[in-house]
Amino acid sequence: MVSALGRANMVHVYNCHPFTSQQIVQVEQEPGLVCCGGGALFVVATGGCKVEAYSLEKEGCPLICRFATMGTVRSIQHSKIGDYLVTIEEKNNATYLRAYTNWRYQAEEKARVGVRLLGHLLRGASVWGGVQMEIIEIPLAERPVAMACCSISGDLLVGCENTLVLFTLRRQNQQNLGQQNLQSPWPNTQQSCSQSQGQTSTQNLSVLDFERSVILHLPKMTPKQVALCGGYVAVQGELEVLVLKLEAALMPVTIDPSSETSKNDFLEEQGDFLLVPRHQELLGNRAKDCDIPVSIEKTGLEDRGQYTLSYILFRRFSPEFFQGCSVEEMHLHSLQLYSMFTSNQSASQDEPACVFCFFSLPTAGYLYSLKGGVELLSAYQYPEKVLQAVLTDHLLHVITKSALQCFTVRCAAVAARIEDPYIDTTMKACPPCSLEVCALRMQLFIGLRSVCVYGRHVVLLSAADTETPEETERSTPRRGFELKENDMLAGFFLAMGINPATTPALENLLSRPFLSRKWTISSPKETSSAGHGWNLYVVDTVSPLTLYQEMVEYSQRYAETNPQAQSLRHLLSEAHLLLRASLLQTSEQQQSSGSDAAESLQTHSGGAAQSDRQELEEAFRQNCAQLGDCFSRGSQKDCHLALPYYRMSGLSVIEVMSRNRPLPSSLHYGPGFLFYLKHYMLEEVDQSLGQEAADEVVDIFSQSEPSMIVSVCASPCMINVNPARTLQILQHMEDTAGVSVPLTITMATMMLRLGNVPQFTELLERHAEMLLVYGFIEEPRLLLHGRRGDQHMQIHPTTLARQLANSQAGLLVAAMVALHENNKVQLEQADHIFKELGCENSLQVDFWEAMLMASSQDAVIQELLFRVASVYIDRLTNSVAAPKHKSLKSSDDLINSCSHYGALYPWLTVLNPAHTTNSQHQEALHKLQSLLCGPSLSLGSVVPLLEQLSEETLWGFSLHLLCTTRRGQYSSSIEQLLDRCPQAIIAYANHQLQDKHMALWWQKLLPELCNRTRAASDNRILLGALKETLVVVAMETSPAEFLELIPDDGTASYFLPHLLTCSQRHFLA
Repeated sequence: MVSALGRANMVHVYNCHPFTSQQIVQVEQEPGLVCCGGGALFVVATGGCKVEAYSLEKEGCPLICRFATMGTVRSIQHSKIGDYLVTIEEKNNATYLRAYTNWRYQAEEKARVGVRLLGHLLRGASVWGGVQMEIIEIPLAERPVAMACCSISGDLLVGCENTLVLFTLRRQNQQNLGQQNLQSPWPNTQQSCSQSQGQTSTQNLSVLDFERSVILHLPKMTPKQVALCGGYVAVQGELEVLVLKLEAALMPVTIDPSSETSKNDFLEEQGDFLLVPRHQELLGNRAKDCDIPVSIEKTGLEDRGQYTLSYILFRRFSPEFFQGCSVEEMHLHSLQLYSMFTSNQSASQDEPACVFCFFSLPTAGYLYSLKGGVELLSAYQYPEKVLQAVLTDHLLHVITKSALQCFTVRCAAVAARIEDPYIDTTMKACPPCSLEVCALRMQLFIGLRSVCVYGRHVVLLSAADTETPEETERSTPRRGFELKENDMLAGFFLAMGINPATTPALENLLSRPFLSRKWTISSPKETSSAGHGWNLYVVDTVSPLTLYQEMVEYSQRYAETNPQAQSLRHLLSEAHLLLRASLLQTSEQQQSSGSDAAESLQTHSGGAAQSDRQELEEAFRQNCAQLGDCFSRGSQKDCHLALPYYRMSGLSVIEVMSRNRPLPSSLHYGPGFLFYLKHYMLEEVDQSLGQEAADEVVDIFSQSEPSMIVSVCASPCMINVNPARTLQILQHMEDTAGVSVPLTITMATMMLRLGNVPQFTELLERHAEMLLVYGFIEEPRLLLHGRRGDQHMQIHPTTLARQLANSQAGLLVAAMVALHENNKVQLEQADHIFKELGCENSLQVDFWEAMLMASSQDAVIQELLFRVASVYIDRLTNSVAAPKHKSLKSSDDLINSCSHYGALYPWLTVLNPAHTTNSQHQEALHKLQSLLCGPSLSLGSVVPLLEQLSEETLWGFSLHLLCTTRRGQYSSSIEQLLDRCPQAIIAYANHQLQDKHMALWWQKLLPELCNRTRAASDNRILLGALKETLVVVAMETSPAEFLELIPDDGTASYFLPHLLTCSQRHFLA
């Protein structure tokens, strides 16, 4: 078939039979109207006033009940929610709208029938006797022309001349006459059972009623058909379709009519020039620009908020003559709104996952998706004039005058993408929504008039022409049927511009007998003698699994002749969507989603029984594997789809490799298979390949993509590869392609696996350490392997990393720093690596120190500063074991190369005698003091840790003094230093008491020294410090200020020289 939008000029017609059996319903009079729902087929005789209900779930379609209507039925619909019938009837030249509830009670031949008006409940004796069938008269101001029931809520939409009236389904309680919304769908099976047993209590009896909630006025459109689903309202005219979204708002909304008025006035001015409507398609927000104004009239008696209206879709067709249809025959039909629920929705959820709108011309049908953006999914081009069409989950059924035809649909592709956000990624895939539709084998009938569908039951009404007696058709030999069907299929191809005679494959197809399937036909005994020219058929479609299996069998013909044929891929995609449509709904959704198809599927095949679902899932995995095979050998354009389909198939990499070995005619691997295998090698998987499979992978990439060989050898799943054999391949690559650092490291790894450590060391010494670091950045998995944990990726060191930790620790630390800075590994993962290596107290600290030199992230720097400070404090308190290896960086190295480590204050040398501690202890002390002397360490984070250090030792006192000084407590620091180590006071003052703190020399230090020397006059250290202090004070103060500082009881001869110096400096200044 050819898409109307020009998506593709391909014809997809597959000789797959979608029907399994047919039976003829035993009706006494010629049917005029038929509809189905709730497991029943409703038949209205031509011009009659009687409805007959037949069971579709039982063999032979036995009669359930029959009841009379109050007028001649012109239209009939069934609602699953509430299990009621609604009719448009005529009587005495007047048209009425009536609803029939509890109709199943007529099966027990109960004659009682209640008739009441909308909103008026029956009382008294009519209720005391129990439940009875009720006829609800629904008054309307205008003549009804069409109606529709919502499959989700059970609401009723009625189309009149220029208005739409929405009736909300209510449940009325006889005991308190209270009204409440019908919140969830009523299961038909439970309702039918309770009605047939007649055990309903009058105290808790609830009956159905309707409330007129809103009226929509469409002055410029006359409805011919209407549809209602989940708040979406669709209206169909002769050649135009309008879809609206009606929502109830809690707050009142004021509608400004000025915009509509201006638009209407403009259109009236242009009316003289609009002779013929033009083609028009307006989607989404653009639909409001159509020339169909809609106004809302609220009619509810209670104030329940204001309805809001939004335009969703507008499509108008121009009357044209084409494909054998006259202008008079060109009009729309088969308007339908169809909803789908997905398996991840709760059973009580009323909002469908997706809603579709279908409508048709005699020559073409159109399917739109409405939720999540309006989009045209498919445009169906019919081979001949179609009378009616019905959309289902799996197929689109259309009838012509002489055939029943099935087309595939794309509803499952839309619903699958709503259900699973991983579709269209490397994890999962699904055929696109724009995939060209295809036609399945047609079934011939005589004089088809109408069609309706319930689950897997397709109900057909046929009426043969009087000029062609039925006896003649039945006496036609079987070969005549085959020739007629072949001629019609040939006409199908000719209508699409394809001559089967020029195509050998099509000519071979048309030469086969199509009526080879055995059909189960239960025909009445009196059919042949009755001589009537009409029949009512119930045609059963095959189960989705059976149709899938036939599609797979059919696809083998393409696979044998041309495995890369586009038709093979298309047919497998159709089978994939068929299975997805069956898997989308679980048993809970099938019971409560409001879908007739789900209810029928539950009755016939167990629905969502565990065994059936397992069969579907197994078939789905097989189909994914077949699609993976198609894309693995396909073109470069779609080769990436092999990866997600193989993943969904559940096949192991070994099984995928066995399916993709080169054909004898070609020694090359498909691009899709290489894409899949490349991604598998690049992923962190727990499964390790055996030696044979790993060696085969090396051979595949060495032949097809040598540039990937290093990454393949570094994959964690290749741990069992033969190192000697792989080393020969790597050496051959080095000889042909040249030396590269990652290749050299990979060769060194293979040498290490062989146990040849000297050769391993020799290979690494080919390149400088910095070049080796770049090699690890290019392929981190040479050092690290990842495995899937419970929640996060777990990183583990490779054999090469363990060897470097023992022999070249500096290279390992530099590589880990480079990987972190290039976002190849996280800080926590690097810590985990060093802990697994058993180096958490040595190389891990070296790594943190190196990170402080390289990192520029403030958050990382503060975290590392706290960590290294904690380690230094632990080493000083001997709370951890001494490191096994000497630190890679000394305190002097860190001070010279890292800005976070500051130079040690000069006064600290007085407090740190070199002979008092061992070398490691002294190294930790100097690094911690350097951090406290630096600009970056947050003092508040380490003060609680420093409290565990005693001040009894000078080095401990020095750390506390550094903290006191960092906090700006100089007066306290001076006092502590004079108490513990006065010989360091001048060095401390010279370094710390500068600039704005210079005044502390004479305000704090000089008085303290005077007081202390007065108490200990023979203390030479204090006298020397006092002398140095007076020199500084004399240089920084005026003579008058100096005189003020001299103590009253001081010796004049001691201070006079300093006063003289101060006066001379002041005189010279």
